Amino acid sequence: MTEVANKLIVVVLDGLRHDAARKYMGYMEHLVEQKLVSCYRVQSELPSLSRPLYEVLLTGTPVTRNGITGNHIIRLSNEQSVFHLAVAANLRTAAAAYHWVSELYSSAPFNPVTDRHQHNVLKPIQHGSYYFEDHYPDSHVFADAEYLRSAFDPHFLYIHSMNIDDAGHRYGGESKEYERAVRMADNLLATLFPLWMALGYRILVTADHGMNANGFHGGVSPAERHVPLYTFGEDVLSPEKEVQALPQLRLAPLMCHCLGIEPSAAMSKDGLPAFVPAVLQQEEDGGEKL
Repeated sequence: MTEVANKLIVVVLDGLRHDAARKYMGYMEHLVEQKLVSCYRVQSELPSLSRPLYEVLLTGTPVTRNGITGNHIIRLSNEQSVFHLAVAANLRTAAAAYHWVSELYSSAPFNPVTDRHQHNVLKPIQHGSYYFEDHYPDSHVFADAEYLRSAFDPHFLYIHSMNIDDAGHRYGGESKEYERAVRMADNLLATLFPLWMALGYRILVTADHGMNANGFHGGVSPAERHVPLYTFGEDVLSPEKEVQALPQLRLAPLMCHCLGIEPSAAMSKDGLPAFVPAVLQQEEDGGEKL
């Protein structure tokens, strides 16, 4: 496949509840009010744990297929991730992320001495900057990501921060500390989002899972499973509707659509027509808008 101009930035704010995003992310909600960005409610896969949902987000496969059933499963993914597909299509990839992302798509187990920065164009994540402490500042993660973006011009840039999740585990998902972490992430987006928009990137901002009031996730409650999906870019999604939560399995094929590449055979296809591209799909189907 020839190189395409489509470029995508995906931001995963680990542990961000849908309701917290809608209440505390003033900049992102401003973009929604101005109709520059849409926000959707997504229901995470189960178990609503971090490492399994990193795999879900990037491969579009449930744990019954991919085998990443818990946080304790430390190995490379056996699936075709968006990273794999992008590199196969001659696109450049980069990630500023927690080290579990490296263990899924670059090198496992992670060695903090040798694997902090990785550059190998033959790997699914060609340029990576990985942190290994949950309290590593989100501001540093975004700075790492912006360095990778400006230095290597990736078509697919994956940014994954951890401070919201860390505050939730320490103080609970309804604490002032959790709220503060959400507001700080919004401030970081307010700094970089205008630049990314002006440069023509498609942008998705979402989360892996939520957080309950007691500081836990992994179960089935809405606080643990419902996360936001903010979208920016032409033909990314249909207009915003507050309907039932969208399945998280749809996000990997959505990323592929934004990059102009074909999803893997294993990625969920049942949800794809809701995204690709929504208005054209409605016209082809003769159906009503979502």
